[in-house]
Amino acid sequence: MDLQELQRIKNKFDIIGNDAALTHAIETALAVAPTDLAVLITGESGVGKDVIPRIIHQNSLRKTGKYLAVNCGAIPEGTINAELFGHEKGAFTGAIGERKGYFEEANGGTLFLDEIGELPKETQALLLRVLQNGEYLKVGSSKVEKTDVRVIAATNINLAYAVATGKFREDLYYRLSGIQIKVPALRDRNKDDQYLLFRKFSSDFAEKYNLCKISLSHDAISMLTSYRWPGNIRQLKNVAETVTALESKPMTPGQERIEISADRLEGYIPQEQGSIMVADGTGSTGSMNSSEKEQIVKAIFLLKQEVDRIKEKLESMASAGVASRQDSNAPRLIEEFGKSTGFQQNANFQQNNNIEHTAPEEEFPKVTSMEEASDLLIKKCLAKHDGKVKAAAEELGISERTIYRKLAKMKQR
Repeated sequence: MDLQELQRIKNKFDIIGNDAALTHAIETALAVAPTDLAVLITGESGVGKDVIPRIIHQNSLRKTGKYLAVNCGAIPEGTINAELFGHEKGAFTGAIGERKGYFEEANGGTLFLDEIGELPKETQALLLRVLQNGEYLKVGSSKVEKTDVRVIAATNINLAYAVATGKFREDLYYRLSGIQIKVPALRDRNKDDQYLLFRKFSSDFAEKYNLCKISLSHDAISMLTSYRWPGNIRQLKNVAETVTALESKPMTPGQERIEISADRLEGYIPQEQGSIMVADGTGSTGSMNSSEKEQIVKAIFLLKQEVDRIKEKLESMASAGVASRQDSNAPRLIEEFGKSTGFQQNANFQQNNNIEHTAPEEEFPKVTSMEEASDLLIKKCLAKHDGKVKAAAEELGISERTIYRKLAKMKQR
């Protein structure tokens, strides 16, 4: 696709940014649009997954048909079947008349099912039947209905993990995921995209309310792009509009723009909580979703237990007068702990990354926050792989860039 055509698509669907992964997502959407293949869109909450199905529909043979978007996570479990497939009069309490479902309404068009991972297992079975042969039953009816709908699904959870834990049907997963399109998290996109988005949201808000436009100083731009934006585009838009509303003022002749410094912007950027970014199963990093968080938190918890155990043992020995900093038993215990957990110090790694070797009591501090636990886990894994960042990143399921960023923060403390 040439740049002119790509820009035309971006302008039409109000897409801001030049990130390569974002461009790839758009190009893939356009490539599969003329077909009737099911598409699964993945990505964190707030990244803008909803624009991809609109691109597909508007460039498909179904563009003259209806396009309906349904948030599966927002519909109560007790009514989801009736919403999707319709119901007959008297099918349940409150069903005072016959109602068409989304599959009937979207016949000949496209149905976008957002948060597909939230569907109950019963509904998953009914959806699979529609995808296979276009047949479904209205709630309260025994008459088989037919529909011709292209289904596009989206999720912010790891469906493969949901399948492994029995929360999502394996056959439905494979039916939906023939084509997967990954929408990148904001922190993984080109850093220039973050400022472009801020400027867009701020400018639109200022224009709507006749306010002076907001510009950021160089330091403020650096602050903006160094924040990880766990809420992605949705969070950035909220911050941009809030800054504009509170820092700008009505536009007057001679004053149409106000510059915001880093000190002023800092008050609008939330304090980042300690956490680890983990892979979402598609090859890039993202903030932890519920399934991935269970795995990484378990690993951190086990590590913390080991750290507390060895610290308690050293303290009890010291209080009994058996061991001290100079006692030979302490290094032996540390070495024993290192072998059991893989946390063995490597001299070359320490020297290359300026990590100071400390005494046993300082080497295994009491973990009191997720940030400390994540730092300790990263150090452990790096030491296990002799300081090889790539190998450690693969084992932890995070990007090499995340590890380098963590190391830089450790050095500043």
